[in-house]
Amino acid sequence: MAAGLGVAAVVGLAGGVGIGIGPASAHVTVNAPGATQGGYAKLAFRVPNERDNASTTKVEVNIPVETAIASVSVRPTPGWTATAERSKLTTPLRVHGSDVTEAITKITWTAAAGSAVKPGEFQEFEVSAGPLPEVDQIVFKALQTYSNNEVVRWIDEPATSGAEAEHPAPVLKLAKTGAADASVANANLNLASSTDDNDSGNPVGIAALAVGLVAVVLAVVAWRRSS
Repeated sequence: MAAGLGVAAVVGLAGGVGIGIGPASAHVTVNAPGATQGGYAKLAFRVPNERDNASTTKVEVNIPVETAIASVSVRPTPGWTATAERSKLTTPLRVHGSDVTEAITKITWTAAAGSAVKPGEFQEFEVSAGPLPEVDQIVFKALQTYSNNEVVRWIDEPATSGAEAEHPAPVLKLAKTGAADASVANANLNLASSTDDNDSGNPVGIAALAVGLVAVVLAVVAWRRSS
């Protein structure tokens, strides 16, 4: 079932202009700095135009059912209309004490007249999503349609050998929240140990420890807010 997301169809300038984009760097990608398992993040799907004689008119991004995301919302992209398709989940997601039995599994962006991504340009399509699944990575298979009806399928999954595929799918790496917490905790313990060894009973040393602990607490708070 497709549902309109109310994206304004306003003719706008494409996301950017690229000069001399090589084949290895011109595939569709997804970026979400600081994305963690179980957290929320803004995902930016970057779509460069690879053709010299055609413009990109449609982009489809698939969210795998096996790594379903309970909450997905689309940021309006000037000149483009977004529609979403939902699917029933075999295994419901447990979010904030409730079961989620359906989730968005495909988003399609379609350009209005004059808003297609022209040769030498790229566009970014942003999505807010979460809680992100407890997996190391999500593979978003994507389709890119050109004005000459050519469809490029960015669906190749990462190879275990590390070799780059011809049409790699966008891959989002997710950090483990526990690993980040452990890193901060270890830094805290190391700071406390160092201060105790070098400045035991010294008021200056105690003050330095207090300042260091406050800095660590503030860093943890800032990191959790960004997640």
